[in-house]
Amino acid sequence: MENHPLAGLSTSPLPFTHSLGLYPPATLRKWVRRTEVDAGQRAGVTSGERERLQPLERENRELRRANEILRAAAAFFARELDPRLPKP
Repeated sequence: MENHPLAGLSTSPLPFTHSLGLYPPATLRKWVRRTEVDAGQRAGVTSGERERLQPLERENRELRRANEILRAAAAFFARELDPRLPKP
């Protein structure tokens, strides 16, 4: 932890975060953690991986929603076209 950005601070980073206008102070901690992950010093998903995954996750949600709609439409038309089933 010798290279830790906050290692030399003798006091809480709270006044430092306020002077930078970072509210809440956890913002600074999140930035430090993200930097450590990106540098390989901490386990986790790097910023580059996160940027790559976000559009894929969005597309996945859209495709799942489209599949739900198609399933519902297929069930509807199957009921409409099946002469053995009563019409709703």
